[in-house]
Amino acid sequence: MPINYSRKLVGRKRNPDINRHLGFLLTLVAGAINAGGFLAVKQYTSHMTGIVSAMADNLALGAYDLVLTGLGALLSFLLGAMCTAFMVNYTKRRTMHSTYALPLLLEASLLLCFGLLGPRLSEIDGLFVSLTVMLLSFIMGLQNALISKLSHGVIRTTHITGIVTDIGIELGKLVYWNCSPFDEDRRVVANRDRLRVLGLLLACFFVGGVAGALGFNRLGYVSTVPLALVLVTLAIAPAADDAIVFFRWRFR
Repeated sequence: MPINYSRKLVGRKRNPDINRHLGFLLTLVAGAINAGGFLAVKQYTSHMTGIVSAMADNLALGAYDLVLTGLGALLSFLLGAMCTAFMVNYTKRRTMHSTYALPLLLEASLLLCFGLLGPRLSEIDGLFVSLTVMLLSFIMGLQNALISKLSHGVIRTTHITGIVTDIGIELGKLVYWNCSPFDEDRRVVANRDRLRVLGLLLACFFVGGVAGALGFNRLGYVSTVPLALVLVTLAIAPAADDAIVFFRWRFR
């Protein structure tokens, strides 16, 4: 990946096209983590709707241990989102180059831990749930909050329910028949560009999911290492820029 392109993808200056390109890449990564992670921990770690619903069902059925399991995953996802918000706000206030790069570097580091130490981590109990589930849920919260903040909520990489809902809304507009002679500003018109972006996001998540499932099925935990390297490649240039500025200031 050209260094200037990666610098633009996670740089401080944002525009809709750059946000979309980064969104496509991160959606591929999210799909791979979610599908591969399911084979590892037997649950989807980005699906907070399902987790909260399962907690309610298990509470009603008296399966309190499963309620705590869901709570551990939910809190981990929440902490991941909080961590991203803290890092982004901290670096923005200091006008650093790595505002959006630091969460990706943290995600890459955690993915490396999962890929290299996954079998051992799965044997360690975390907060009501195994450490692997906590780790993957934290990563999903971290990444979803990042793309949500930099795109101002326009793009999400793990919230496929929202993407499919928005596709349905735009398709409903697309097939609407403006038969009455309404004024031009009252016509129902689909946003074809948004529909194309949403379709690509959905496709990226699916392709990433297939790749992640095949990779984990054949290689096991280590299949997440290439994903970590992709994230490092994305984030290393802005982080290096900040490091250079720091050392110049420190040793001038």
